[in-house]
Amino acid sequence: MAIRLVTTADSLRAQSRLLLTQKNGSSLGLVPTMGALHAGHGRLARAAVEQNDVVVASIFVNPLQFGEAQDLDRYPRTLEADMALLEEQGVDLVFAPSVEEMYPGGQPMVRVTSGPLGEKWEGASRPGHFDGALTVVAKLLHLGIPSTGLPGGSAFVAGAGGGLPAYRAYFGQKDAQQLVLVRRMVADLNFPVEIVAVPTARAADGLALSSRNRFLSDEEREAALVLSRALHLIEERANTNGPLDVGSARALIESQPLVRLDYLDVVDPVTLEPLAENCHETPFRGEGLALVAAKVGAVRLIDNVPLSS
Repeated sequence: MAIRLVTTADSLRAQSRLLLTQKNGSSLGLVPTMGALHAGHGRLARAAVEQNDVVVASIFVNPLQFGEAQDLDRYPRTLEADMALLEEQGVDLVFAPSVEEMYPGGQPMVRVTSGPLGEKWEGASRPGHFDGALTVVAKLLHLGIPSTGLPGGSAFVAGAGGGLPAYRAYFGQKDAQQLVLVRRMVADLNFPVEIVAVPTARAADGLALSSRNRFLSDEEREAALVLSRALHLIEERANTNGPLDVGSARALIESQPLVRLDYLDVVDPVTLEPLAENCHETPFRGEGLALVAAKVGAVRLIDNVPLSS
C-alpha cells in the first residue's frame, strides 16, 4: 500500500482510523519529525513499523523551537525525499501540516513549560527551545491519539483493555534532553502514550547522524569526530568501572581548533543533574548520561552516550 499524505488534523484522524479499520489494527505508532530526514529517522520509522499495525510520521518545522528567524528559514524542507524514505521503511501515513494548521490564529498564547529540566544544558544555550518543542510535541501526541471509529471518534489509553488501540511515540536517543523532557511531560500530564527511545544512529566513523551535518565542510566534518571520540573515552572508562576523567575528554575536544565546546559533562539520566564530582576521579558505579554540545564552524552539534557499570 502506497504511503498517504495528509495536511490537516481532521484528515489525520480520519485516515488513521481508516487504516486501523482496514488492517484490523490494535496499535498505532507515531514518529514526530521536523523533516530533512536521514538514516537515523529511518531507524525510528523502522522501529515503529516493527512494533505497530499502523504508523504515522509527522513532518513539521516548528517555528516555536527556533530562536532566530534565519535559522528557521535555513532549515531544509525536503518533503518528497522524506516521504520516499518513510515509505521505504513501511510508514503508512505522513502528516505534514502548515503552520496555520498547527497554530490557527497565530502563535499559541498557552504553551507547555519545560520547567527546571529545560533550563539547563541545551536550554541554557537556547532559551525557550524546549518550551517550543514540548508545545508542539504535546499537540502532535494529542492529534495522533488513535480513534476507535465509534461515534465521537476518540478513544485512548495505550495498552488499555476493551480493544482500544495501543499508542506509542518514537524519539531518538540522540536528542537526549528532549527525550527526558517528553517522558517527564507524558508522566506528569498523564498523556495516554508510551514513549519509545531508539538508539542514536551513527555514520561509520562515529559521527552522530543529524540534519545539521549537511552544513559542515569536509574539514569541519572531520573535526566534528572529536565529539564522539571524547564520549567514547568516557564510555570505555565507565564500562571498566574506572574514573571517568571528564577533564581529559574536555581537553581532547578543546585541542581541536575548529571546535568550540559549549559543555561536556556526565549527568543523572532522569534529573539531568551532574553526577557527583568524585565519579570523575574514583571508580564509576551505576548509571549516567554523558552529554556534549559544541559549535563546529558555524554549526551547533549535540551528542550523548548512556553510561552503565
